[in-house]
Amino acid sequence: MHKKTSGPHEIPDVMNDDATRARPACDGGASIAETVNECRGNADLPTSATVAHEAVPSESPAVPATPKKVDRGLATTLSTKVLKDRIWLRTLLMANRFRVIRTIDVAVCCFAERNYKAALTAAQRAMRGIVRVGLLNRYRSDRFQTLYGLTKKGADWLEEAGHEASSSVRRVSDMTNPEHRLWAQFWTLACEARGLTAMSEQELLKSLNKDVKLGQPLIQGLLHVTTTRGQMTRNILLRPDAVAYEVDGLTWLEVDRSKRGSERESNLAALENSVGRLLKDGSTLRRVVIFCKTERIFKRALAVVNGLATESNDKVLTVGRRHFREIETGTYAVWTAVDMPVGDGRTQLEDTLVGYVIVQLLPIWLPKVRIDASNTHSMAGWFDENYLPYRRPPGAPNWSMPSSPLLTAIKPK
Repeated sequence: MHKKTSGPHEIPDVMNDDATRARPACDGGASIAETVNECRGNADLPTSATVAHEAVPSESPAVPATPKKVDRGLATTLSTKVLKDRIWLRTLLMANRFRVIRTIDVAVCCFAERNYKAALTAAQRAMRGIVRVGLLNRYRSDRFQTLYGLTKKGADWLEEAGHEASSSVRRVSDMTNPEHRLWAQFWTLACEARGLTAMSEQELLKSLNKDVKLGQPLIQGLLHVTTTRGQMTRNILLRPDAVAYEVDGLTWLEVDRSKRGSERESNLAALENSVGRLLKDGSTLRRVVIFCKTERIFKRALAVVNGLATESNDKVLTVGRRHFREIETGTYAVWTAVDMPVGDGRTQLEDTLVGYVIVQLLPIWLPKVRIDASNTHSMAGWFDENYLPYRRPPGAPNWSMPSSPLLTAIKPK
């Protein structure tokens, strides 16, 4: 608000009768303004417009607004055409690898370093362009999920880029509810975004049997366990939904999108009791990660671990026996007794932390997010938090933030 100021001479309100009568008129026929002017010694009286102009202080010249600098992101390093080609290549290679993909898979594969809203926006834009030119086909599952399959034209596009590929649209069109498969590959991509080597179940089986010769039996799993139900004892071979290889060993994923029956719960208990064991591929099982679709399934998974803890935590640790110590809700440290050398060829048992069991909810809210004002779903659980690919326990190294994979070109095979 501007403050009103007076001129060099204080002038009474010319429309005030008392002020006019206080000064004698010099000319009976003069106007009020002329009378006040003459009684002040013929000083020039500004007109009302001039008075109003002088009463308001002059404004300082307007400072031009500084234009807002637009962050062009990767476009400052690479041309937009190169960026588009790399996004399309990574997306189509992913579709050829997993045979069926979702938009959220593209967000993880190409834009994990961005916040979720920006990553989803870029992924949707890329998918619209790829579908428009016919490289991918869009399908709707029985559970109203939008899926994409690689077309013959998309496979030819990859062949021209130097990569072997085959169409998957026939297979995708026959899928009714590939939810389990989709979440397992989402987790695989999340591990790779964090810099880990990861494989889906199909890729793991292919890797285990790459050196199997004709006539030899195929390897069908990673871990032999013994389960007991009532009076029956069974030896079974378990295999994961996906795996990730870390410096200290292997992380095993289980996707629970439905409640486990008694047999599957006993299998899960045997798996959790195997943390710290050697697996068929020579790695050590260090973490079992259980992703649950609903709160009900989550609570049942916790009940399995708590049952193991109740059964063994009060007993003295020996070789083969494990304690499950809860660190926080859903995170358990697994301890066992390990033979440690003490010199002179002797050994002694020492309580040793051999791994973790981690139970958490599947981020099923992320694919439901809408980028417009109608969105009502949370965007929590993205890579800027300690959630993907799993929640690291307190005291463990923090996840490093993903870097953009688009800065590196994929060489033809």
